[in-house]
This record gives sequence, structure tokens and C-alpha cells, in this order.
Amino acid sequence: MDFIQQKDLSHFNSLGLKSFAKNYVSLCNKKDLISILGLLKPDVPYFILGGGSNVVLSEQIDQIVVHNQLKGICLVQETASDWLVEAAAGEIWHDFVVNCIQQGWYGLENLALIPGTVGAAPVQNIGAYGVEVKDRLDSVVAYDPLTQTERVFNNEQCRFAYRDSIFKHKEGKGLIITAVRFRLPKQWVPVLSYPDLQPYETSPSELSAQVILEAVCDIRQRKLPDPKITGNAGSFFKNPIIPAQQYWQLKEQFPNLVAYEQPDNCYKLAAGWMIDQCGWKGRQLGNAGVHARQALVIVNTGKACAADISAIAKAIADDVMNKFGVLLEPEPVFVGAKH
Repeated sequence: MDFIQQKDLSHFNSLGLKSFAKNYVSLCNKKDLISILGLLKPDVPYFILGGGSNVVLSEQIDQIVVHNQLKGICLVQETASDWLVEAAAGEIWHDFVVNCIQQGWYGLENLALIPGTVGAAPVQNIGAYGVEVKDRLDSVVAYDPLTQTERVFNNEQCRFAYRDSIFKHKEGKGLIITAVRFRLPKQWVPVLSYPDLQPYETSPSELSAQVILEAVCDIRQRKLPDPKITGNAGSFFKNPIIPAQQYWQLKEQFPNLVAYEQPDNCYKLAAGWMIDQCGWKGRQLGNAGVHARQALVIVNTGKACAADISAIAKAIADDVMNKFGVLLEPEPVFVGAKH
């Protein structure tokens, strides 16, 4: 366990924001948990940092920053129908997906190349190209700093919803996720519902999990900027879900409105399309901007701070509200910053 004061977090967040943690501790081994839990008193605020791909960090973080870097992947159980695979929370998500495919454990290929760590995946219920983490997750192992006990949450107890889980709310927000378990079926069924993947339905004999993984990586690389080159947090806003009545009113006003009907008869709107219609694609405000190819991505143009990200996010959300009457909610968590 390394305890450091005034730790530079600039390289620990994908937006590349200049940020310092007043107090920083790295969690590299579960044996260090007892020592770390001793620091996290009920009256001492703390923040769990993973890969930093879904956060907007202020210039000074006063909370204790616990950097989860636990590593390890193992096969917990094999049955006639599936594999139960466990990954430590600090594993890089994409590397874990690739490892599973190489081992013949299929089912996560649609979630390839999503930045971040395994431990962050259930918090956000990450999803892409027709699959969400909740579709494959068996359970989450976490430590409760208040009771200093280990807790295991099964899929139902995680209370998954669109980009949401119990770990984003009061009951689970302060927990330290140490490992995540996935139940991957031996009878592999490709998920090709996303339009860019549907052409693969015409050649089932050549289809494999590796082919889907490579296709998803290609799609993401074409559509989204590499955070190693251009600082960004991926899709910055959630796609809003609205009642059918509101959808049909908007559809009458905007015939080209992009939306997807949901099982409960609500509609999920394409936030990127609305942002584009407001003229934000490729625009810049201060030291932040909107990506030229994907309006859903806010980028650091070089010297942005949290205030710059907050300002452009608010300006975009205000324009969408004024034009469409729809509230946009950010996906990233703002840490130590007002927004």
C-alpha cells in the first residue's frame, strides 16, 4: 500500500485533466484492504478510482482517493452449460475481454474496447452493440469500509438499469469492489442486433466471437477518438428515455428524430443526434470541444480543466432542452467539481 500526499492524477483520467489528490492510496493487494479500511472512517470522505475513463476530476480532490489496481483472472467453476469467470476489479476491461475470447469463454465480445476497469463495469452497467454487462454478470464481490466486511451481490441485488446500478446510489456508492464474476454460456449465440453488425448474419459459417470482437474494435476506432491521443470520457451523455406520448409529439415536430422503442413502450432517444441538430458537432467552447465525428463525445482540446468540461456540458444540455424539451444527463461522475 502506497500512501501519497498531493498525487498527480493527470495520467489517471482519460480526459487528461490536470488534477491532484490531497491524499492518495493505491490498492494493489487484497492484504492491504485492512490498512486502507482503517483510513476510511465514517467522517472521512473518499473516492474509489478505477481506470479514470468515466470521471471528471477537479483540479484539487480533497477526498482520499483509493486507486483500485487489484489484478487477477481465474476460472471459478465449469458446468455442462457455462463457465464462471472471475476478474479482479483493477483488470483493464478490454484486456479481460480479449483474454476470455482467447480462453474460449465467449459472450463479452460486443463489449470490446470499452475503456476502464473490470470493477467499474457493473457500476455503470456498461453496454454497447446490443449487450450490457448485466446480461453476462453473475455477481460482484465488494468490501464495505463501514462494517469492514466482504459482501457478495448477485445479479438481481445489483439493481441494474440503463447505465445504472446499486453502486451509484447511497446503499452501494462507498463500497470497494474487489472482483466481478461473469457466467459465460458454452452454447455461444452471437448478438448481431446492432446495425453495423447485421451484415455478419449473411455469413454464419465464418462467424466467431473473435470476428465479432475485431468488428466491434473496428467500429469503435472509426467512430470514437482514442483517449491516449485526444482526452475524452467516451459517450458523455446518456441516451434519454421518454414516454411514448412525448416521443410521438417530438416525432411530429422532428420527422427525422432517431429513437429506439423499449420493451416498456418508452423510447430511447439518440442523444448524439439531438446534440448534432443543435450544431455542436466539431464546436469548441473554451478549452473543451465536441468531437468532429461523434457529437456524443466531449474532448479536451489540450488544456481543459473540470470547469471547462462542466461549462460545455451545461451549454449542450441547455441547447437540447431548449430545442427538444429533453433533459440530458451526463454519464461521467464529477469528482470534487460543481456542475
